[in-house]
Amino acid sequence: MSPESTGQNEHYIRVIRRRFRAWRGHRPFWAGLFTMAGGIPIAYFPYASMTLGNMTLAMSTTAGAGSLIIGVLLITLGLTMWYHSIVRVFAGVAAILLALISIPVANIGGFVVGFVLALVGGALSISWAPGKPADARATPLAEHSDEERSPDELHTAAAVPQQQGSGYDLAADADGGRHRAG
Repeated sequence: MSPESTGQNEHYIRVIRRRFRAWRGHRPFWAGLFTMAGGIPIAYFPYASMTLGNMTLAMSTTAGAGSLIIGVLLITLGLTMWYHSIVRVFAGVAAILLALISIPVANIGGFVVGFVLALVGGALSISWAPGKPADARATPLAEHSDEERSPDELHTAAAVPQQQGSGYDLAADADGGRHRAG
C-alpha cells in the first residue's frame, strides 16, 4: 500500500453516507421526500380495507381513480424534485395544487395526512435554492487565523493601512482610484 492512497481504512458505510450527504445537498431532498410521503396516503386510503375481527371496513369511494392519479402524480413530482431540481418551482406549485385538489377528491386529502405532507413538500420545493460553494480565496483575510495564512499574506496584511478612517473618501473616481478628502 502507498502512503498517498486515501480511503483504504474507511468503512464502506461511512463512504456511502458521505456520498449520500453530498447527493442530498445538491437538490431539494426533503421537499421530494415530503411530497412522495404525501402521495402515498392519498393513493392508498381509497383502496384500503381494514378487518376488525369478523367486520371488514372498506374505504372505497367513487373517487378512487382520481385519488390514485393524484397520489401517483405527487410521487412523480417528488422524484422530479430529486432528479431534475431545475424544475423545482414548477414541481412545488404542482404539488401544492394537487394537495389542494385532494381535499374534495381523495377522502379529505388522505385524511389530512397526505394533504399536509404534500403541502409542506411543495412549499419546501419552492423555497429551496442551491447553495454556493465556499471558496477559501474569496473570504477576507480577517476571517482566517494566523496559522492558516502564509507568511507573505501576513506581511501584506500588516503593510496595508486600514482605510476606514475619516481621512479617506471611499467613493470611486472616474478612473477608479481613491482620493484624499481634504
